[in-house]
Amino acid sequence: MGGLLDRRPQLILAVLGTYFLLHLIVRLSIPNALELDEAEQILLSQWFAFGYNSQPPFYNWLQYGVTSLVGVSLFSLSVLKCTMLFSAYIFYWLTARLTLKNNSLVVVATLGLLTVPQIVFEAQRDLTHSVATIFAGSLFLYGFFRTLKTPTALSYAIVGIATGIGIISKYNFALLPAAALVAALIDSDFRKRLFDIRLILTIVISIAIVLPHALWFLNHLDLAIDRTLHKMTGGSESLLSQMSVGFSRFIGAIVGIAGVTIAIFIALFAKSLPAVLRASSRWSRIAGNILLIEIGAIALMILFAGVDNIADRWLTPLFLILPLYICMKAESAAVETKVPFKLSLAISGVITVAVLAVLAMRAYWGPLIGDYQRLNIPYDSFAETIRKDIGGEPGLIVGYDPHLDGNMRLQMPGTPVQSYFYPDFKPSYQLDAKHPVVFVWRENKGRAPPAWSKQFFGDVLTQNGLKQPETRIVTLPYIYGRPGDTYQFAYAVAYP
Repeated sequence: MGGLLDRRPQLILAVLGTYFLLHLIVRLSIPNALELDEAEQILLSQWFAFGYNSQPPFYNWLQYGVTSLVGVSLFSLSVLKCTMLFSAYIFYWLTARLTLKNNSLVVVATLGLLTVPQIVFEAQRDLTHSVATIFAGSLFLYGFFRTLKTPTALSYAIVGIATGIGIISKYNFALLPAAALVAALIDSDFRKRLFDIRLILTIVISIAIVLPHALWFLNHLDLAIDRTLHKMTGGSESLLSQMSVGFSRFIGAIVGIAGVTIAIFIALFAKSLPAVLRASSRWSRIAGNILLIEIGAIALMILFAGVDNIADRWLTPLFLILPLYICMKAESAAVETKVPFKLSLAISGVITVAVLAVLAMRAYWGPLIGDYQRLNIPYDSFAETIRKDIGGEPGLIVGYDPHLDGNMRLQMPGTPVQSYFYPDFKPSYQLDAKHPVVFVWRENKGRAPPAWSKQFFGDVLTQNGLKQPETRIVTLPYIYGRPGDTYQFAYAVAYP
């Protein structure tokens, strides 16, 4: 297999395609309870909007489109994610083919994405908006290096498309094109690409993609910015404390995003490591400069913008170039690639099998030690309890917890779901004697309806002329749970 991949490196894409098909099968084979980001996507896929919350809307738009085509299901969630991640690997491979002459290193660089925990595991487990930035990052790198090598109108357009998509996927993505711009500007070999009239095409396309959300952003600054700033600034008491915390967390985030990759690539090129470290080429120089500029920009944010809470997943699109950068240096050092290539295939095989196994078994191992996962929560049984009680499907489900609300929409895909966590989004619905309103919430202590329920109970009841409902507590066994281990929900039914 190794020799065949060395001669025909494009076959690695078939291997990776099979890998993502297995991911799809694994996700469909475990319980259809949803993780946090998954549930939010199912809930918000009821609407198309230019903005939803503190996250940009690109992935929501894609999920809305897929859900509209194939329906509300675990398949519609999983097929989109697997397709986007596979596409990211394809564009990364194309970038490696552009910048590397050695077929073995093309494969090694592409498989290098499997060494990034946030890509190989976290993106498959639950992440959604980060998946879009991984895709946009790979597309950007392809367009950027294609423009540097053989500039065409298409290559400039690809950079514009990737930049626009990336910014409306995650705001921090903007650091990648900004760093690439500065890196090209300070490189005498590539500076002329920035003074090409076709750069206008890049700018126009990226602005056209970003503009609809940008207008929404300007009208919802409090919603779009406050939560993001709150996440990135921890409110340290003093400037010294903020800087200390900020840099320590930043270093930890770099280790989290790049530590495994660096360790594995050191093992791959151990015998030639000094030569690799010394080697340089025009490609490795600009790739290395991009990384340094990104790191420097974040350091300045810590120093002057009060940022003290950098998470490793936020660095994913910025450090996407790392495996390719190392392979660029390895090629410029003219290292022997036979052993690193075989070792890379072996390590990648172990990683893929381990990730698939962990994801396949995550709903099973937790209950063995009483550590229940979100996948073990019995949303399907809760939905079936409601159906039996009212003799069919509700006309409307109302909740406040987007995780619960998204799971209820998955279990009852034909029923509109209104979540007061998103007060600006209200579905259309029809109520009658057979299709009442059902209010849902979690109830682990058997209390009366929570305080926040009074407001939206009253709003919905008044608007529809409904009677005050009675609360019902439901105790259900966990999925794959141990005997006696249960989870409690509560609901209330209001008829016209």
